[in-house]
Amino acid sequence: MTGRADKLPLPEWRYLPGINDRHEKDAFDDVKALCLERTHDGNAPADIAWHYGIRLFNEGYYWESHEVLEEVWLRAMPNSRERFLVQSVMHLANGGLKRRLGRTKAAVRLAAMAEECLGRACSHRDKPVMGVDAEAMRHNCQKLASDDNLMPLILKYEL
Repeated sequence: MTGRADKLPLPEWRYLPGINDRHEKDAFDDVKALCLERTHDGNAPADIAWHYGIRLFNEGYYWESHEVLEEVWLRAMPNSRERFLVQSVMHLANGGLKRRLGRTKAAVRLAAMAEECLGRACSHRDKPVMGVDAEAMRHNCQKLASDDNLMPLILKYEL
């Protein structure tokens, strides 16, 4: 599987635990294999797995997004702002899934976790990390805590 994240096919369904069938165990292995060796702010524009995980999030494939982004997260340096940023997005994805399943308390808890990780990712500056605008992320954390309408994450890179 090669190419750009916007050209990769979306899953046939959105997995909802307890409601429909889970994807095959290896369903996302091909896209995970496209993850760069090291997750870093400087190479984020070229990381197809990162972009695909964000695309899944934006399309409401929250479980699937978390699944792909976990590989991106694993390849970030421990305690790095990149690792905290990816973790924040993963918490938002998990929270979006919980909202969809009617688990409001879990979604609110995950919103707080996402905001805490975001604070660690952007503690020194509010410039984008891995193309994600900190203010847009904060807004999404607040939306997750109050309702179920998450906003798409638009990646913008400084040239």
